[in-house]
Amino acid sequence: MNDPSVTQVQTNLKELRQLIDKLGSTVNQQQQTLITTRPELARQTAVQTGDELARLLLFARRTMEDLERRIQAQEKERSQLQALQEIGAVINSSLDLTQVLSEVMDAIINLTRAERAILLLLDEETAELEVQVARNMDRETIEKSQSFEISRSIVRTVAATGEPVVTTNAQADPRFSSQESIISYNLRSILCVPLRIKDKVIGVIYADNRVASGIFGDADRNMLAAFANQAAVAIENARLFREIRNHLQEITEMRDLMNNVFESITSGVITIDKADEVALYNRAAERILGMPSNSVLHHTYQALLTALDMPVELLVEEVKQNGSTQHTEMDIVVSKRMGMTSLNMTFSPLHDLQNETLGVAVVLNDISETKRLESVRRYLPPALVDQVRDLDAAQRPQRRELAVLFADVRGFSTYSEYLDPEKLVQVINGYFTEAVRAITRYEGLTDKFMGDAVMALYNTPLNPQEDHVARAVRTALMIQERMRIYHQSLPAERQLFFGIGVHAGEAVIGNVGSSLRKDYSAIGDAVNLAKRLQEVAQPGQVIVSEFVYTQVQDFVIAEALDPIRVKGRQKLEQVYNLIGLKT
Repeated sequence: MNDPSVTQVQTNLKELRQLIDKLGSTVNQQQQTLITTRPELARQTAVQTGDELARLLLFARRTMEDLERRIQAQEKERSQLQALQEIGAVINSSLDLTQVLSEVMDAIINLTRAERAILLLLDEETAELEVQVARNMDRETIEKSQSFEISRSIVRTVAATGEPVVTTNAQADPRFSSQESIISYNLRSILCVPLRIKDKVIGVIYADNRVASGIFGDADRNMLAAFANQAAVAIENARLFREIRNHLQEITEMRDLMNNVFESITSGVITIDKADEVALYNRAAERILGMPSNSVLHHTYQALLTALDMPVELLVEEVKQNGSTQHTEMDIVVSKRMGMTSLNMTFSPLHDLQNETLGVAVVLNDISETKRLESVRRYLPPALVDQVRDLDAAQRPQRRELAVLFADVRGFSTYSEYLDPEKLVQVINGYFTEAVRAITRYEGLTDKFMGDAVMALYNTPLNPQEDHVARAVRTALMIQERMRIYHQSLPAERQLFFGIGVHAGEAVIGNVGSSLRKDYSAIGDAVNLAKRLQEVAQPGQVIVSEFVYTQVQDFVIAEALDPIRVKGRQKLEQVYNLIGLKT
């Protein structure tokens, strides 16, 4: 919108021009009249006043024209400044880079009356100026696929020096007339200014007119340079906003990915923040611990530990205080799940980029099935492991008729006093290997190793056997037979013998131990008596109870020994020394 005062001045100038033109016309008419009616007087008047009046009129007309030009220049400058202010507000009103670039290009066309304008930004990776957007005088976008016939040398010079360049006729300008692009593209009016942020040039604005000369002047250069400073800030803000938005999108995608990972992995993940509250609790943790997330998240981790009877608070505090990683295994009772749930737990510190501790991460792995299988494989012959259908039921404590075998390496304690640890373990492992081979041969369950003794069970829920007593006896005799063969490969000083005891009766079998560790074993009188028989056996002897002998007397050779008094029993126990199998 035009300023009213400027409009009034323009009207007054127009009226003044009309008056001067009218006055000049009147003077001419008077001179013609004088010439026609009174030639003598006309000549005198012309001499005296005509020249002076004509001169004054010419001066008035030139003065007025000069005033018009100055007013037009001021009006142009005022319009440009006003447009610059309005455009600055427009381009700074958006943070969308595409929209900002579009607004900038339209403004350049409006301000400079250029045939076309092109905006190039510096690529930080390649250090090359890349065309971002180009518009023509009809505000139509020039596609980037088109060839841009511009003076690259001028563009590079402005980008390198940071100084604007203007030429009214590049074909005649000695600075540029010899440049190939100026000649081949027939470039004439060119205006190029830098896009600068502080002391850093981020690009250039290039405008030209390939037809007319004298389109741009110093005022256009100064005005566009001022506009470019505003545009550079708007463009940089938009670029930063785009980068931040992209970073936020990447962070969001990464967060979603991490959430998906946490939700997909089979390990339970729990994070504890500085306030000791549960900040993350994934789906696997819900399944393993049997507690929904809404009852755990944003509650103190101590409440979770209390609900599950998990005494690991000291481990959490150790991680928080010292930043060390802690590991433990634990058995807990999970609601709606039979038996005990065995957990492998890792407690690790959570750090930020400055290595400050933010909390504790707890990783849970349900190793119940793996642990049960491993434990069974440890003491059950491999051929029987796959036959066990229900490990939980099989390992649940129950009363059962069992045959129990104890085998102890006689004289090993004395012998071991003269051996180094590695040699000692090598020797005892050799004897145990022979014993376990016999136990495995008759599908016994290797219960445990106790120093220099081994314990085996028959007819447990893991290896049910109707002939369990016979199997235990055959195992004992096979151990003694294997000792005779094994000794042939040993020097005399390493030839030791087993003392073996076998008994059968009722015992309690199942997982025995604490919440931190349990082992599958048997307890009861039958176990105790088998252990006592092993203790009285001499090197190379297999001592069995009377009950066992009555079960196997049809296929063994045995001799009755004097009854013995066993600790914990009132009456004497008749025992037998097995010599071998009947042929």
